[in-house]
Amino acid sequence: MKGVLSYKYLVEKAQEAESSEHLEEAVTFYQKAIKTEPSHELPYDRLMIIYRKQKNYKEELGVLNEGIQFFKGQHENKQKELVGANKKIAQLSTAFMKSVGLKDRKGKNIYYPEPVHRWEKRKQVVEKKLRK
Repeated sequence: MKGVLSYKYLVEKAQEAESSEHLEEAVTFYQKAIKTEPSHELPYDRLMIIYRKQKNYKEELGVLNEGIQFFKGQHENKQKELVGANKKIAQLSTAFMKSVGLKDRKGKNIYYPEPVHRWEKRKQVVEKKLRK
């Protein structure tokens, strides 16, 4: 429970700092919130927005990559747990996901739940801006 309270505290402090235009302080609190509870997307989103407002695309790209990597890994770990739980269920799940187009022929994920898809689209925009 303590981790949840400290996460809430960090996000509240970050939002207060952000609303009073103390963006560097907000960045620090959001980064600490990500370290405390990396499975929440709010601090990632807010950091991206702050960096976007500052036109600091390199930092935004770093946050995007970190978030995408974490959430993809989390999704894949859940699928591995399913395989470990029951082989037959895992086979049926994989067959179903292939049939509806969520996995390719080799069994690799094509689809990831939100926020990964949204962040990947934003990543393309940021990379384009960095190339200019």
